[in-house]
Amino acid sequence: MKKSQEELTRTLELLLQEKEEELRQYVENIKNLELDERKKKGVSWFPLNILKTGYALGDMPFLIVERTSQLDERHRFQSGAVVSIFSEHPESKGEDRKGIIHYADRNKMKIILYSSPMPYWIDDGKIGVDLLFDDRTFREMEKAMAIVMDAKKDRLAELREILLGYKQPDFARLENPYTLPALNDSQNKAVQQILAAKDVALVHGPPGTGKTTTLVQAIKQLSKTESTILVCAPSNTATDLLTERLAELDLNVVRIGNISRVDEAIIEHTLDAQLAKHPESKTIKKVKKQAAEMRRQAGKFKRNFGSKQREERRALYQEAKALANWAVDIENRVIDQLLSSAHVVTATLVGSTSKYLRDRTFKTVVIDEAAQAMEPATWIPIIKAQKVVLVGDPLQLPPTIKSIKAQRAGLNQTLLEKGIDRLSEVSLLDTQYRMHEQIMGFSNQQFYENKLIADESVRLKTLPVPEGFSQPIEFIDTAGCGFNEQVNEETKSRFNPDEFTLLREHLYQLMEQCPEDSFPSIGIISPYREQVLYIQAERDKDERLSALENLTINTIDAFQGQERDIIYISLVRSNEAGEIGFLKDHRRMNVAMTRARQKLVMIGDSGTLGAHHFYRDFLDYCDTVGGYGSAWSYIS
Repeated sequence: MKKSQEELTRTLELLLQEKEEELRQYVENIKNLELDERKKKGVSWFPLNILKTGYALGDMPFLIVERTSQLDERHRFQSGAVVSIFSEHPESKGEDRKGIIHYADRNKMKIILYSSPMPYWIDDGKIGVDLLFDDRTFREMEKAMAIVMDAKKDRLAELREILLGYKQPDFARLENPYTLPALNDSQNKAVQQILAAKDVALVHGPPGTGKTTTLVQAIKQLSKTESTILVCAPSNTATDLLTERLAELDLNVVRIGNISRVDEAIIEHTLDAQLAKHPESKTIKKVKKQAAEMRRQAGKFKRNFGSKQREERRALYQEAKALANWAVDIENRVIDQLLSSAHVVTATLVGSTSKYLRDRTFKTVVIDEAAQAMEPATWIPIIKAQKVVLVGDPLQLPPTIKSIKAQRAGLNQTLLEKGIDRLSEVSLLDTQYRMHEQIMGFSNQQFYENKLIADESVRLKTLPVPEGFSQPIEFIDTAGCGFNEQVNEETKSRFNPDEFTLLREHLYQLMEQCPEDSFPSIGIISPYREQVLYIQAERDKDERLSALENLTINTIDAFQGQERDIIYISLVRSNEAGEIGFLKDHRRMNVAMTRARQKLVMIGDSGTLGAHHFYRDFLDYCDTVGGYGSAWSYIS
């Protein structure tokens, strides 16, 4: 067995540990609970109103539902999650069907069921939805790992050896490499390396360095010589962004899979929308409508009927199935045409296993945000590749690993991270266009070996406010103020009301200094979900904050890829034991600290944080640049 195969065997073992832990948490927190308890935990909605039903691409049934109780209360349903529609009706109790959430908001969600037809009991009433353990992602990762491990003397085996660093990649010599005027030197070098790569190209894009801009330009250049390029990312949000940006370059883009953000910029590029615009769509709709009518007629029959009615129902279902199959045949032919004519196909990593891509291979597979995906997930689209481009920053958000044991054993090390450590050719984007050099400075020291530079357009740009308020970076120290953290006993997440009170006072003072005609955008971030929920609730009670249309409050993870003129970070932790929990995840803090363009304000307790070298260094940095202050200045 090759060393690469031994390494992958170990990675697969860690993946199975992660799967076991996720299943354990699901059983403990969801599966074994009574319905009322599941509702309280936000993993069940019952009862539901069915607002609309229909059939989506591939003749898959969909439902749009809304809950009728616990309105606006927190829940854990989100786009892409696997759910079960179940019935509590006396005549159909115990019936259920699995599906995937297309979108979910506070009280409404759209669910696409995995199989046709629509359940006969769906109109009986007393319908609910449960969040399920999603083993599909694990199945696809395990399947991909097995294929990669078993590869012998083929292209995939070669890519495996290179991506894991057991062999160095080859690059062609570009004759007269073209320089794109819109890109800087490091960005152009990255594009040239992607074009020259015969096997693998790696691009390391720190915050604000124009990673997406560089990537889409490289893909446009590749599209001039390649038929169709597969572009993937771990999340729907990142995939949608790439779809939008690539389409802006006049590329023909087809978005495959579940869509997390439904807006006009994305919808027109989805396979659904392009199929709907095709001349054959009218025929497909007509046949589907006929099939649906047959199903409706069959569904009129009740349980207690004779053999003649039973035979009639069976015949109607058979005719509906035949019509549906005919529609699918036409649909598949059109889909094949759409995909073959596309410059780019975009999908999430798991979405690349779509049946519409099942038998397709690609000369180049591009994976963006590769540092946010577990290695096994990254291999899924690579199976289809002759050449691989990995892009991201392993010094920002890591993949989410629930098994502490698997994480400590190395499951959190991504394929991009391994490549950057092991391969000799890596393109580093070194010029950032987002933030003032003081805001950049600490991350540059801690994470990037001072290799980053701030572009002149942002290097010294501050808020248009009096000098006392324009300091680009501040740490407001709550030590000695008695601002102790609190714990929500149900969620075990932490919050700190006093810390927000201080933050709000600082924001009030800053608001008074900002000109009304150019009011800055503001983000309030906390590592703790409970603090975010607390701040959002307080904002709703506060007339001044509620009036701010450009104020966003969310967790660090939700702010990944975003930026604001002003960023506040509420660190929450304040205790005598000096415990800081997952604030020890410095990469997550790197994300938080680099969201601000012109002003970064962090609020925390140096007595709790200062025992940890990362925060001690940050306190020293703030002191050096004149940004250290005490909370006592804001306490009357």
